[in-house]
Amino acid sequence: MKTALLTGASGGVARALAKRLRHAGWRLVLVSRDVSRIDPAEADTLIQADVSTPGGAEAAFTLAMDRTGVIPDAVANCAGSTLIAPLGRVTAEAFRSCMAANVDTAFFTVQAYAKALLAAKQPGDIVLFSSVVAGTGVSNHAAIAAAKGAIEALVRSVAADYSAQGIRINAVAPGLMQSPLTERMLGSDRSRESIAAQYPLGRYGDADEGAGVAAWLLSPDARWITGQVIHLDGGFSAVRPVVRPGP
Repeated sequence: MKTALLTGASGGVARALAKRLRHAGWRLVLVSRDVSRIDPAEADTLIQADVSTPGGAEAAFTLAMDRTGVIPDAVANCAGSTLIAPLGRVTAEAFRSCMAANVDTAFFTVQAYAKALLAAKQPGDIVLFSSVVAGTGVSNHAAIAAAKGAIEALVRSVAADYSAQGIRINAVAPGLMQSPLTERMLGSDRSRESIAAQYPLGRYGDADEGAGVAAWLLSPDARWITGQVIHLDGGFSAVRPVVRPGP
């Protein structure tokens, strides 16, 4: 039985990914700053830790290995937040919080996991989450775009460092997905219609679609893929639809 460790385990994508992995027979270690917000299965291992710090990430893996007896076969860093605001209105505190929730959690989780894998001479698989705004300029997204751009750079660098040791790392870069994190943005019919209209396929995504791509990246079907950012955005980053003038 394979074991996967998921950080940010109380979030919508993490919950959907946990459901998919359980169905595929994985054993799960679910990590969150507040485990009371997790909806676990009976066999899941819960760990309360803040992986935005080196000590918190190290503690999460130490506890995971102590409680399961193994190094996780795979890790998905689902921790994160968003920050949508004009650049001039982003405070230093808000910016630092955005970077900690996204970049720091990814960096220190990967660092702690790679350390454990290298010590055991064991391969492993990692999935991180970026965003469409890391590669396509979208107004009022400067802070989160900077954070997610750093994650994409981290993916390529870590792949270069550790591919020879059998450690794979990839990222999913979704457009807007319906989840608890985006509830306020999708709070009215008008906002839902406006957001859906921005995507060539005519709709926004959902958490289960993000989980589906992440689960595939952790599967044997993706075993020859590393250092990649998979866009899941309804064509937003690749397609410019024909805009026809009105009558």
